[in-house]
Parts: sequence; C-alpha cells; structure tokens
Amino acid sequence: MTGTDSITVEIIRHGLLAAAEEMARNLCRTAYNTVVYEIHDYGIGLHDVSGDVVADAPGIAIFTRGNDHGIKKAVEFLGADAMAPGDMFVLNYPYWSSAHTLDPLVFAPIHVDGALAGFASCRIHVLDLKQKDPGYVLDSTDMHQEGLFFPATRLYVAGVRNDEVFNIIRFNSRMPERTIGDLQAQVSACHTGVRRVQEIAAKYGAETLAGAMAAINDHGERLARLALAKLPKGTWSAHDFVDSDGVDVDRMVRLQVAVTVTDEEMLIDWTGSDSGVRGPINLPLGQTEALCSLVFKALTTPDTPVVAGNFRPLRVVTQPGSVMHAVPPMPTFTLWTGLLAGEVVLKALADGMPERVPACSGGDVCSMMGLGVDPRTGQAWLEATNEAVGMGGHAGGDGADGVMHLSEPGCRNNPVEVLETKAPMFIESYGYRPDTGGAGRHRGGVGVSRAYRFAAPSTGICLVYKTRTKPWPIGGGSAGENNRIVLNPGTDLEVVQGGSYNRLDAGEVLVNDTGGGGGFGDPFTREPESVARDVRNGFVSVQAAARDYGVVIDADTFTVDAAATARRRERAA
Repeated sequence: MTGTDSITVEIIRHGLLAAAEEMARNLCRTAYNTVVYEIHDYGIGLHDVSGDVVADAPGIAIFTRGNDHGIKKAVEFLGADAMAPGDMFVLNYPYWSSAHTLDPLVFAPIHVDGALAGFASCRIHVLDLKQKDPGYVLDSTDMHQEGLFFPATRLYVAGVRNDEVFNIIRFNSRMPERTIGDLQAQVSACHTGVRRVQEIAAKYGAETLAGAMAAINDHGERLARLALAKLPKGTWSAHDFVDSDGVDVDRMVRLQVAVTVTDEEMLIDWTGSDSGVRGPINLPLGQTEALCSLVFKALTTPDTPVVAGNFRPLRVVTQPGSVMHAVPPMPTFTLWTGLLAGEVVLKALADGMPERVPACSGGDVCSMMGLGVDPRTGQAWLEATNEAVGMGGHAGGDGADGVMHLSEPGCRNNPVEVLETKAPMFIESYGYRPDTGGAGRHRGGVGVSRAYRFAAPSTGICLVYKTRTKPWPIGGGSAGENNRIVLNPGTDLEVVQGGSYNRLDAGEVLVNDTGGGGGFGDPFTREPESVARDVRNGFVSVQAAARDYGVVIDADTFTVDAAATARRRERAA
C-alpha cells in the first residue's frame, strides 16, 4: 500500500476507467471493420509501469488480460529503456501476444516527465496479414502458414509514422486499406489513452498516479481473496473435447483440467490435456491464463472492473507443447480452444460448488464468416458475425436465451441490416431454436438459428467446434442440444457439419444453428406453469413439455392439464 489517500485513489481510478471507455469509443468511430465497431471484438486496457492492467473497456474479456502478458513479453524483448515517448508498437507473435496473428496488440508507453509511467493497449481482429487462406485459417500445421509476425515492432517512432512497416503490411495484405485503417484506429485509441493518463499525472503528480495504480491493484487483490475465502475448498476434475484440430478431423482433442481451491489460491491445472495436436487449435500460454482469469473473475469479483490484482490468488499450470500451451512452431490460428475451455473449468467446479456455477452453455461462439467479390461493386468483401447461444440453467433460475457466449460478454453480433448492406447475402430467417435448452428444474436457455442465402459465389467459413459433445447439465438436468451448421437444408445437397471452409454458389443457403444450455435439477420438479409459459413463448414444444417435463399442455390455450400432468409425473416417479 502507498500513502495516497483513498479519495484521490478513487478519483484517479474513475479517471482511468473513463479514459479506457473513451479509447473504445474512439476505436469504434474510426475502425474500418464491422467485427470491431459492430461486434466489439476488441480488448482495451491501461496498465501500470509493470504492464499490469488497472482499467479496461469491456469487449472480449480474454483479450484484455492477455494484453498484460503481451506487454510484459515486449518489455522483456526490447527493454523498457528502449521505449521512447511517441513510440507505438505492434505485437502479433502468438506465443508472446496471447492470440493469433490476426489479433495484433498495439500498445504505447506512457511517459510523464520523461519517465515511463505505464502503457495503453488495444487489441482487435484485423482482416488480413498474409495468412495462407483469406479470412481464416482452419488447417495450418505450423506457424509459418499463419501470416506476418511482428515481434514488438514500431508502427510509430517518437511520434513519426514508420512507413517501412506500413508498406510491408500494404504489400502483403489482401485487404490493405481496411487492415491499415484498423491498425490506425488502434493507434488512435492508444494515443487517446496516453494523453488522458498524462493529463491525470499533470493534475495529481506522477508519484501520486503511481501510488494510485498500486493501490487499485492491491484493493483488487483484497476483494478477490475475501471472495476466495468463501468458496468451498477441495480439488475437482473434468474433461471435455474440441471437435477436431482441423487437420486430423476424426480425432477429438481432449481438454483435461483439475481445479484446486485453498484458502490461499485457486490452482487450475491443465496437465493431461492432449499434446501432439497438429492443427491450429493450440493456445498460446497467455490466452490459457486469460481464460482461467475470466472464470476466476466471474466467481470472485464479478461486480467490479478488471484489474490485475484480482488475479494474484490464481495460479495456472500447463505443459509446454500441449494444446493448452503452444510453443513455436505449433500452429495457433484457430483459437476456439480458448473459447471452449472456460466451461471445462466450470464443469470441474460444478462437482464441488454446483450452487455457484451454471450448467454448460451452448458452448461455442458459433462464428460465420463470409467472403468473396461483391458483384454490386466488383470489390472484395469479408463480413463475419458471432452467434448467440443458450446459457446453462443454474441454482438461481433459468439460463438466458440467445445471448453471446461467456467468453465474449462485452460483444454483440452483427445486425441483419449491416450484413445485407455490406455483403451479397440475404438473411432468410433468424430466431430462437425451440427445444434446444436442456430440461431441468431451471431450464437451459435456447439457441438461435440464422439462415444466409448467398447472392453471389462466396466462401462461408464456419467456426464451430463444439458439435460432437452435448452441453452438460447439473444435478439431474438434461443436456442441451448441439450446435450445427447446415448447408442447403431440405435439398439433395444438405450437409450437417461443424467447423468448415465452404465454397458456395449463388443461391446456396448456409444455416448457423446454435446450441442450448444444459438444465439444472430434475425437470419433473419444474413448476408446470413455468413449462406452460415456455410453450407459450415458443421455447419448448407441446411434445417436449410432455416428454421432458411430464407437463401436459393444451396446444390451443397453452394451459396446463393438471390431472393429466399429475398422472404422467406419477408414472415417471
């Protein structure tokens, strides 16, 4: 702790949070890419001199915590003394940056009176950096197929644009204007963060700012330790699978975790997870630590902003060379393991604290990316959206219906109007998927379905990697329904699949069906009126109400037949 008074610390804390939010607004106003300004696929942070985050703007939660890891690796590589005022760096070397090559981390040192006082960071998804396939890479077998690498490279040198680096990007990107535009939006966001922190330092003094940053993280640690003390103690294990690595498509990849909670720490140990994974689903260590941090944050300090101190009681163990700890030259492009693995941790915790965690959600981000040449303009197009899933039922109630996956709590999906304006596609239908939520005393939320009809020859890249295992329930509930991709439904060309790279002719249809959450508790103890409400709202069919809940519903009036329900439940007892 420092001598900075608590009132000043709180004023500075809110000033830093406001600065981070301003960075996000600046980014969204200037980005070229709908993935950024519509979906909010970004991670923005302000960090102390050690690289530890003290304020962030919500986007993709695992980005911001991963930014800490990337900044620290960059300082280790270059040395803090080599970072001058006005410098702006780009880092996308996966094993340092905590993400794949198309999620570059742009960051800037913050200097006050010539001395380093902290960092501003912004990570987004850009569209193209010379990866082997346009859009997304699903089957790379080493890092050199995954694009250009920038190991903490200066985009700006002492405030002057480094045209040599920008020219390398321009001549190596399939979409140079949009890629460079998005990188410049990141630069602008970081510049905003630098300026606002310097203004705080000018008002309160560099020493007071440093003391406040330390106090913010110390307070974050105390809050986490107080919450940790209230959790049940013990060790619990679980495993689940990623559908495949994109190369060995018939091999499901095992994610194995053991979670230990003591008075001093939460230990998340991934020993036993598969090694020798040839395809690009291997995770950089920084992202593994980040997804574990997200789960720990949700259990301990969900109501306060992210600060690095929140994670001091968390320890993560991995095996280098495994799917949870990629080392060069292991491929890392398809980072879906990081989106699925958080719920493997929750699955383990459900054994020891079922009243504190939800059942599995639909379990995936269910992203669809389309690209091609737009006949209206003759220009290349690329648009993407992540789809909502059903959340798992929990001790407090039903899972939410059709919301963004827990790995992306600050994100949105791309609106129909944007997709149809930006790309030669039509959204033929979009709505909830009835009967996809697992039955339970508290029902799992239902997934959604969106159908795309392409108006020109296109490529549809489907990033869905939980289709072979069902969303797990808790306490006697039923599993949720799987995610799936359906090509040309109801025709002779119908194909049901998961992650895939599809060449589609004009007129072909791709349907993205997302999964529902697992149920919580015995479904035959659910209140019949709650089941009737689900039927009336279209979440549960009349047939599923009788089959899964033992509740007989009149299909015309949506009322419960109490006598028939009692008989049906009695027979099932």
